Amino acid sequence: MGGVMKITNFKPVLAVALLGLALFASACVSTPTGDSKFGWPIGKDSLTRRYPRSVEQVTAATRFVLSHNGKLSRDNAVDNSFIAKINEHDVWAKVTKVDAKTTELVVMARGGAGDIDLASSMVEQIALQLTTVSP
Repeated sequence: MGGVMKITNFKPVLAVALLGLALFASACVSTPTGDSKFGWPIGKDSLTRRYPRSVEQVTAATRFVLSHNGKLSRDNAVDNSFIAKINEHDVWAKVTKVDAKTTELVVMARGGAGDIDLASSMVEQIALQLTTVSP
């Protein structure tokens, strides 16, 4: 009966298993598009901005910037969400209407851990792109 685990030896094994499960569960982050992505939730990875522009204008500017900086892999016209691959990093963006005059943009960038510099660069380029369009 050498293969049977004694109850006194079971507690440390259970503790290690629960610790492993907790670490695995904490290694998932949720994206602006509503998906979950494996990655360490360490560091800031997303920015939210509001613009006095229509959803259509912010969506068009976001589409333009993401496709010109990398490869746009999802362009969902139903909920105005995007997924792109830029410099080996995943970038998510979502455009939502706040009210009749205001639109919100959320941009998230990750390459394992959060990449706030890339998210910031995308937000800045989208804002610049919006300046080329009349309100």
